[in-house]
Amino acid sequence: MANIHFIGGEKGGVGKSLTARLLAQYCIDRHVPFVGFDGDASHRSFRRFYGEFAAPVVLDDYTGLDVIVEAAETDVSRDIIVDLAAQSARRLDRWIAETDIIGLLKEMGYSIFFWHLLDDGADTVKLLDDTLRKYGNSGVKIIVVQNMGRGENFTLFQQSDTYQRASSVGAHLLTLGRLHPSVTQKIDFADLSFWAAAHNQEALSLTERQRVKVWLRDAFQQFDALFAKAPMAHSQSQSPSI
Repeated sequence: MANIHFIGGEKGGVGKSLTARLLAQYCIDRHVPFVGFDGDASHRSFRRFYGEFAAPVVLDDYTGLDVIVEAAETDVSRDIIVDLAAQSARRLDRWIAETDIIGLLKEMGYSIFFWHLLDDGADTVKLLDDTLRKYGNSGVKIIVVQNMGRGENFTLFQQSDTYQRASSVGAHLLTLGRLHPSVTQKIDFADLSFWAAAHNQEALSLTERQRVKVWLRDAFQQFDALFAKAPMAHSQSQSPSI
């Protein structure tokens, strides 16, 4: 059984492409076959760093979105990672509802993951609430990611009704650590995959490469636990739910 991951959050700049790249590197390191789709036409970050695995997808019409399902039908043994653009939820919701995409993907044997990226502002929490109301009881697995690179204090979210709603539908909570800005900048300017960032002696210093390795290790441990509890994939450890 394969997984399909929709990496979203609707708001721009919360780390959707970063998370798609991180999940791609996880699949590579864990020897999980996958194909990626980059829906962010303005930045193309997913394709820029993982071009061997990611293709563009047009989110403006059904023809473009249908390519995702066609890829799923072509090889049901592969995971699929979809990096969604900001403000694409309305089009995605219509596509899902009018074609019963969730039911179709389940019939094909896919487990469906909706990833929602949070910064520490109110907007992303309100957008998460919308997602929970629409999909909380639809059989998809909702992953809430507190991105420490886009916020320092998530206490108000954890005290909110949205947090309680997420808990009630069995959403999973992950915390994505903050990678030092200077390291992130060097990775960005050199167009490095995360594996290259952890091993390229010319681009990063020894301590910078070590920071990348620690950051990847912490994220991958959470991914291992998530997929074990889902229970979908690639580890025997346990994952915290909200």
